[in-house]
Amino acid sequence: MKLYFADDPEEWLDWPVILRRCFDEDRVFYSRHARNEMRNEELGPISDGEVYEAIVSGDVIESYPEDQPYPSVLVLGQTKRSRPLHIVCAYARPDDRVIVVTVYQPDPERWAADFRRRKS
Repeated sequence: MKLYFADDPEEWLDWPVILRRCFDEDRVFYSRHARNEMRNEELGPISDGEVYEAIVSGDVIESYPEDQPYPSVLVLGQTKRSRPLHIVCAYARPDDRVIVVTVYQPDPERWAADFRRRKS
């Protein structure tokens, strides 16, 4: 399993494990921006359940170790109905909590067919 760099050069975060654990333990905070994006997604609203399904099935496709105040990652996952979702999550280590920064259904015009890479 891949490890992703954290804010301390001596420490690495196992993002998939941290994300799943925090979601399973209900240690998740949704930012106001994430809630707005979920509610107003042009391809249909996104539920908390869909976010959970995408996190559990998902892969970290980008890492942002320098993000402040906490390192973050972009997760690509699918819901049980095969809806692709991108979820940007940060990990607040002092609170042992995942912060959902934003959630959206990737636009095929802007992303490659597998939704893992931006189109040039």
